[in-house]
Amino acid sequence: MATAREYIDFWTENSVHAAEQYRTGGATQDAQELVRRLLDGANEQGISEDALREEVGDLVEYVRDKLKSANQAENDRRKKVGT
Repeated sequence: MATAREYIDFWTENSVHAAEQYRTGGATQDAQELVRRLLDGANEQGISEDALREEVGDLVEYVRDKLKSANQAENDRRKKVGT
């Protein structure tokens, strides 16, 4: 069984993505929805919300920060490709 830290790292890597470009469907930018999905998956793995919070603090803030980083990395990548 994964630890809370292992689970949140794995989940974040696989579930938090940059906003889709050109208004195509894709990754949600709704932190509340993503946290709900995170908690659902963690629960299935026997990992409590409290254990996740012990690792990263406020889950919504954590996910928002990860979204911001993913979006910035995508913007940087697009600028680099465009030059």
